[in-house]
Amino acid sequence: MVLLGPPGAGKGTQAVMLAEKKNFLHLSTGDILRENVKRNTDIGKKVKVFMEKGELVPDDIVIEMMLDTIKNAKAKKDFILDGFPRTVYQAKKLDAELNKLKLAIDMVVYFKTGIETVILRLTGRRLCSKCGANYHIVNMPPKKQGVCDKCGSELYQRKDDSEETIKKRLEVYNSQTKELIDYYKAQGILEEVSGDLEAGAVYSELTKILNTR
Repeated sequence: MVLLGPPGAGKGTQAVMLAEKKNFLHLSTGDILRENVKRNTDIGKKVKVFMEKGELVPDDIVIEMMLDTIKNAKAKKDFILDGFPRTVYQAKKLDAELNKLKLAIDMVVYFKTGIETVILRLTGRRLCSKCGANYHIVNMPPKKQGVCDKCGSELYQRKDDSEETIKKRLEVYNSQTKELIDYYKAQGILEEVSGDLEAGAVYSELTKILNTR
């Protein structure tokens, strides 16, 4: 399954819920990129500059990284791709490589989300500096402001979660998305849900879609 939608649409939240309740393997582009940056790998050094500016990481770098991850995880065939592919070029490359592994994308879900919702969610997002736990100052605040409930470490706001950077990320994302949506729609595997809904309502919609398929 592929989850499409702008930053802050709730793709990651739904992927985690599906992974826990349906036993899917969750492969998040953002998490894998950030892990490479954290470990200061060769790919991490390349992508750090793009991520801090709010620019999308070049296709070839993302493709190389994600295909390696998929190949390593191919024994568990039920997986969710969260944040990849993001262009038709990536989608076609993915289809070709999955075909070699005798795998295929069964369903693509597009989270249609308003800009106001995205800005509210992302500007309020906070991450733990040690264990990586996610919080939101309005929707999911920690028990103590600025402190992680799980490990007691300091929470921080990502540089690319400022309102100015978010708007730039949305412009870039939207400029590339329509063609990708049309690509999957033509294959008859695209479904759409509202990313403006709260997490429980979105999960209910996804469950209905899964049941019908």
